[in-house]
Amino acid sequence: MRSVKSGAGYFMVLPYVVYFLTFVAYPLVFSFILIFHRWNVATPMEFIGFKNFVRLFNDELFFKSLFNTLVFLSIHIPLQIFIALFFAQLLNQKIKMKGFFRALYFLPVVVSGVVVTILWQQMYAYETGLINQVLVKARLKRIPWLVSPELAMPSIAVMATWKNVGFYIVIFLAGLQNIPQELYEAAEIDGASGFQKFFKITLPMLNPTLVLVVVLSTIGGFSLFIEPYIMTGGGPMDSTLSAMLYIYNQAFYFNHMGYAATLGFFFALIILAVVVVQRKFIERRIY
Repeated sequence: MRSVKSGAGYFMVLPYVVYFLTFVAYPLVFSFILIFHRWNVATPMEFIGFKNFVRLFNDELFFKSLFNTLVFLSIHIPLQIFIALFFAQLLNQKIKMKGFFRALYFLPVVVSGVVVTILWQQMYAYETGLINQVLVKARLKRIPWLVSPELAMPSIAVMATWKNVGFYIVIFLAGLQNIPQELYEAAEIDGASGFQKFFKITLPMLNPTLVLVVVLSTIGGFSLFIEPYIMTGGGPMDSTLSAMLYIYNQAFYFNHMGYAATLGFFFALIILAVVVVQRKFIERRIY
């Protein structure tokens, strides 16, 4: 009887094991093997040792794409945290139609990223875009949102924030609702102001949630691909060429599969290092 139950258990986990081996383990192992090979899909793989790493450390364009990604993160993460926490605080108050507003803020998250990107691309258009049309009616100059190397990446960061902020509003809202109300009541008795309660109670108690939001935002930001791919193609002057877009170009545009795998491996190590450093500086134990 016991062996029958054990066999049933193995049978139940079999679909996930097949999924893991097919779509996780095998691609990881194959990608690691590709690091040491030159392969363009059409011809057999050629072992080249560490030449892909030598090429990587001499590839200025990859480091340019990495710098662009860091610029995006430096704008996107603080903006996203500020907006998400602000609206989460509002939605945590006693207001009418709270459920409606929660759904409204989350709506962009469930909309296709391609659809949102095309929508904002039209809004950013220099001649016919809605934003510039409003500026013209206000007797202001048109702004080259996506054709200026200085403005293209910040413009993409604003759009990505609008797309994703609803998800982080929900996370912050869950964190706020887990803070004991007795702490606020005790602070009011002691005469604490609203700012004092926010900085002395809310932020410290939200520290685990803040760490989660920063880590998820960082991983999501490092995965920046759809927005620059559709809106600018990496231009102008490679100012929006993200690391993920560059890896994609090397793999599927130039068919440099081995080099793309090397870039991806190095990029994954960078993401891991950044997340570890972030947690080291942000996370703290709350007593």
